[in-house]
Amino acid sequence: MKQKDRLTLESKLVQLGVGCDERTGAISVPIYPSATYRHPAVGESTGYDYTRSGNPTRQILEEGLAELEGGSRALAFSSGMAALTTLFLHFSSGDHLVVSQDLYGGTYRVLEQVFAKLGLCAAYVDTSDTAAVEAAFTPATKALLVETPGNPLLGVADIAALSELCRQRGLLLIVDNTFLTPILQRPLALGADVVIHSGTKYLSGHNDLCSGVLIAREPELGERLYFLQNSTGAVLSPQDCWLLIRSLKTLALRMERHCRNALQVASWLQAHPRVAAVYYPGLPEHPGHLLSRRQAQGFGGMLSFRVESPDLARQVLKRLQLISFAESLGGVESLMTLPAVQTHGDIPEAERLRLGICESLLRLSVGIESSEDILADLEQALA
Repeated sequence: MKQKDRLTLESKLVQLGVGCDERTGAISVPIYPSATYRHPAVGESTGYDYTRSGNPTRQILEEGLAELEGGSRALAFSSGMAALTTLFLHFSSGDHLVVSQDLYGGTYRVLEQVFAKLGLCAAYVDTSDTAAVEAAFTPATKALLVETPGNPLLGVADIAALSELCRQRGLLLIVDNTFLTPILQRPLALGADVVIHSGTKYLSGHNDLCSGVLIAREPELGERLYFLQNSTGAVLSPQDCWLLIRSLKTLALRMERHCRNALQVASWLQAHPRVAAVYYPGLPEHPGHLLSRRQAQGFGGMLSFRVESPDLARQVLKRLQLISFAESLGGVESLMTLPAVQTHGDIPEAERLRLGICESLLRLSVGIESSEDILADLEQALA
């Protein structure tokens, strides 16, 4: 066995793309912006024909992502929603999906306002309750889509247990691993069939590009998803593929700092008199804490907290100085948002309130700044 095959995940990330350009020996992956490629002769190809169908820079990224998640094939898209949309095109009119109720509002929007018109039905369930998931299955169910930890309430689903349920019924298990990344959680190893990432978030980590990723465990499904990607065309550009490769090299270091800072911030918020509740799996009081310890190697950098009133939530957002009041998450800079108005605004109000996504709930993406500086900003904003 070669040493490269024995490398840890952290080392594989750093070495991603190194040695791919044998002609020049370039350490950095070349960017191939070409839209099309010359053929040696009729019936012959260099392996590349048209960049929508395949690009050398994108291929290096996709092969690296597949290895990191332990899948057979990865596909890079122009956004997380482009990846999800392509995945949903795998299903047919009349098919039924069971979906986490604690999920990104954009996923809810595309299912309810786009795919529902095409006959794809979805039921939203507390996927941290395995029995509730089982009860939601119907004869028309084709897949289970799980966000774990959830967004924005950080619910934790038992991936292995849900995998067993799906395997018994011949259903696909799809896991959104955006919040934890393969550094902290490996859904395919726990029985998932497909992993999703909004690569815009932690994989990129610098708030400077949009991307999405699908990774399939089995080659046959990977080929089907590639067919859909090639047919519909929402691929990641060569420049952004290069940026994502560059960013992945520091993913392990960044996730270590995100986790450490988030635990300190969650513990501090838990003791604050104006904070009514904190949602972070790293806290022992969190209902998913023990499960998280069992199926993941860390708790991530995302948390939510509920303050004593909507007015206080707005005060906090207005007074932030270091932390930015902005959507998205997973970058090196700390970001805070009001999910009820922003990321989950397309979910009907009654459903939001049932879930606890009220206007007193704030979501914090804890960055890699000094934790002392993050806490100082929170302290003055809550004062």
